[in-house]
Amino acid sequence: MQQKQSILLKLIALATTLGMLFILLGGALVTKTDSGMGCGRNWPDCNGSLIPKEITTEVLIEFSHRFVTGSVSILVLILVIWTWRTLGHMREVKFLGFLAIFFLIAQALIGAAQVLWGQGDFILALHFGISLISFASVLLLSMIVFEVDRKFDADKVFVGNKLKWHTVGVTLYSYIVVYSGALVRHTQSSLVCPDWPLCNFEKASALPSNMYEWVQMGHRFAVLLIFVWITYIMIHAIKHYKNQRVIYWGWIISFIIIILQSLTGMLSIFTKLNLFVSLLHSLFITLLFGLFCYMIMLNYRSGLNQKKRLK
Repeated sequence: MQQKQSILLKLIALATTLGMLFILLGGALVTKTDSGMGCGRNWPDCNGSLIPKEITTEVLIEFSHRFVTGSVSILVLILVIWTWRTLGHMREVKFLGFLAIFFLIAQALIGAAQVLWGQGDFILALHFGISLISFASVLLLSMIVFEVDRKFDADKVFVGNKLKWHTVGVTLYSYIVVYSGALVRHTQSSLVCPDWPLCNFEKASALPSNMYEWVQMGHRFAVLLIFVWITYIMIHAIKHYKNQRVIYWGWIISFIIIILQSLTGMLSIFTKLNLFVSLLHSLFITLLFGLFCYMIMLNYRSGLNQKKRLK
């Protein structure tokens, strides 16, 4: 009986994590296709009906995003309650469950406020970032669920202070990168710079000449900094954490993801915002942020392991 419940919990955890990923990509799809007003100034109904009567592309995208969000919200609630009851003895479980629900509600309310009253670009840019926190919380909960039966070396990690500070720092900074990228989308600054890595090779001055170019180039500079930072952390992990696979491979994977993130950002410019490329761009930053948050959880576990050794 317990084995069946364990399998069911893992299936729910997997479905919830994938569902949260669909919510993030669905929100990006709504933004990139300008479908945010597909249901008019109506929420939670769509154009005055619970089920839209006229189906256009914009209505289909917006309504599907709302439907997925509502359905996955139920899964999140089930996952949180179940993990609280069965794994509540682990300190991080209740904290992650609270974050998952709180930020899921927050991102839904911001989306509703945008539909009903409209929001400024700087507020809308927070929407994706808030959704990221909820996704990362669900992801970490799911990873804990899958770790229960089999003890990975993730339970025995020991992270030095230097790597701890870099992990926390790059995670916080990645949120700035995410916000700047969302700001590029919401201020319609994606194609103001036709070239890469500089804004415009034909201009006499290399400096941006208006707010939109500053937003675009500011995001590119932020990405350059995080690329250099992750490269440095990866080299440090390769040198000092060869015997801890989860740390060693975690930072190598982070480096691979940031390369893919940078490439899709470049391709977005050259392909004039090809939808598939743009969605991949959103996917890679989502995976990177989730991995960073997992590394922070390893920092926390490392602290617990060090306290046990002292005792």
